[in-house]
Amino acid sequence: MKVSVLGGGHGCYAAVIDMIEKGHDVTWWRRDLAASARLRELGALHVTDYHGQRRVPIGDGAGMIHIVDELADATRTAQLIVIPLPAITHEALAAQLAPLLTDGQVVYLPPGTFGSYVFAKAMADADNTSRVAFAETGTLPYLVRKHGENDVVISAYATRLPTGVFPANASQWALPLLQDAYPSIEPIEDALSGALMNAGPVIHPPLIMMNAGPLEHFASWDIHNEGTQPSIRSVTSALDAERVAVREALGYRAPHFPLADHYASEGDEWMYGRGAHGKLTDSGDWREHIDLRTHRYMLEDTRLGLSFIVSCGRWAGVPTPVAQGLLSIAGAAVGRDLYGEGRTLERLGLAALSRADMSALLANGIAS
Repeated sequence: MKVSVLGGGHGCYAAVIDMIEKGHDVTWWRRDLAASARLRELGALHVTDYHGQRRVPIGDGAGMIHIVDELADATRTAQLIVIPLPAITHEALAAQLAPLLTDGQVVYLPPGTFGSYVFAKAMADADNTSRVAFAETGTLPYLVRKHGENDVVISAYATRLPTGVFPANASQWALPLLQDAYPSIEPIEDALSGALMNAGPVIHPPLIMMNAGPLEHFASWDIHNEGTQPSIRSVTSALDAERVAVREALGYRAPHFPLADHYASEGDEWMYGRGAHGKLTDSGDWREHIDLRTHRYMLEDTRLGLSFIVSCGRWAGVPTPVAQGLLSIAGAAVGRDLYGEGRTLERLGLAALSRADMSALLANGIAS
């Protein structure tokens, strides 16, 4: 299958490695042309994971990662377009991608924060009527960090990826193609269900706000290790219960992938399977400097993701006091109206929809 990966973040490096090693024809595009030129010069990515260490070649031959400088060259023949980027990139990239998409393509956002609607709306605004499916899931399929220009360490691969498609009526043809790339995909109702599986807005806002003192004091701090204490876990559990309550109020079925399963040694497997939290902390890759004003945990998971949960709760009539409280405290800490800037149903123009109209939108897409 022809797969294009868009972006230059940690997850993008893991995705091109994963896709090429699964036997797909992989094209990689990123905005940073100088970084692309440097990768061509280096000639390979070096990956370390549970299989060991190996070299993944970059070039134009078979079995090589093919890097292109033009977005149109990445999308022209792609069957699957994978965008493992933070949601803060979506609006700009969606506008750039919208006129280029063609019939039968699937765009995958792992995770999405309802980015599936953002990309579909951009396509509609560009008057592109091609039959395209947008899908999103609850987490990045990889626990991954770069170590230098072309050294990539993948600590874990997702074993379960609950994934919804927009529009849902495209699921029948889009999901088999997605599962060819990611066999761990588990179909769920629709893209809003997929957006409300997003783990980042549940994990990260409590960890950064309740560790704000150490984060600002120490040169580096591991919020997933010494920063994950029982009192913080209690807040995370309460926040996740609000997310599940919103899902249930909207009629979405279990499994809801409660975050408690990520830390548990028994019961249902979470998205990364058993022992993933230990692999994450053992790697040491998440002992880092986090600037509360600029880090994606604030600008993506809190500003966009947490505001999305709050707005869905308001629309569904479900109180979300923990989510709203964290969002308000975070806004006070950074001096910004994070809900006002957030990815909310209000800002997406969807808050006035009835339940029936929302169901029709999710099922059938944006009317032309």
